Amino acid sequence: MLTMITTCRLNDVDPKVWPADVLARIADLPAPRLHEMLPWEWKLLRQADKPADQQAA
Repeated sequence: MLTMITTCRLNDVDPKVWPADVLARIADLPAPRLHEMLPWEWKLLRQADKPADQQAA
């Protein structure tokens, strides 16, 4: 558990939000896309999903 929390912090990812989102989505995710749930990939995908005006804030 400490490793996951530390990895989140090193990647500037909220260690409470990330696992909750991953657990909610992982069952429906195909195996070839599991890498998207790694904290650094997950963060990039969430940033890409945000509208441009929210990214500037």
